[in-house]
Amino acid sequence: MFKILVAEDDARTNRLLCAILSRAGYEPVPSFDGEEALRKLDEVHVDLLVCDVMMPRLDGLALTEMIRDTGSTLPILMLTAKALPEDKRAGFLVGTDDYLTKPFDKEELLLRIRALLRRARIVDERRITVGDMVLDYDSHTVRRGEDIQVLPPKEFNLLYKLLAYPERTFTRLQLLDEIWGMDSESDEHTVNVHINRLRTRFYDCPAFEIQTVRGIGYRAVRKEHST
Repeated sequence: MFKILVAEDDARTNRLLCAILSRAGYEPVPSFDGEEALRKLDEVHVDLLVCDVMMPRLDGLALTEMIRDTGSTLPILMLTAKALPEDKRAGFLVGTDDYLTKPFDKEELLLRIRALLRRARIVDERRITVGDMVLDYDSHTVRRGEDIQVLPPKEFNLLYKLLAYPERTFTRLQLLDEIWGMDSESDEHTVNVHINRLRTRFYDCPAFEIQTVRGIGYRAVRKEHST
């Protein structure tokens, strides 16, 4: 059973979060401020942190930054009543993995938690399995049965990113920043070129397809019959 640390100073919201998590099969570990959350992290192994931004003694941003400063890759989902882009940017800059605004939808909360836990396993194992295809991050290889392809780094990283978050749409700018870097002189056309190369390589792959989301970017979709 996954243990999820809930750092939320409002007692009613804390109880609600813990009840939702319990009903979904998780083991919640409640805490009511950032300093208490830090103590719990030292005392109990947890698999994910759900963290409110506005908390007494140590707020969610400072808590997240302190966790990341230790080198921890603990998945962190930040909750906040603030929905402005600069507020979200502040959360991502200190190291949160995802962001959900209040009032939150229960189903969306659980979907995001499942996605973060799955992503954490991918990071630990450094490989993704889609149907009969295995992507190995360390060797930049894609294995399908007895066939092994070594992909160029940018192509591999692009495919790995898309398949790590199936069904999620990434803008071309997001992919450009994450794969090529914010300081790269490449433009969004570079992303299109690499997407086309991946489609050509895997045109006959039954496990997934890369879809274009018109006017936005791309997403990877796993086929229904693949595992």
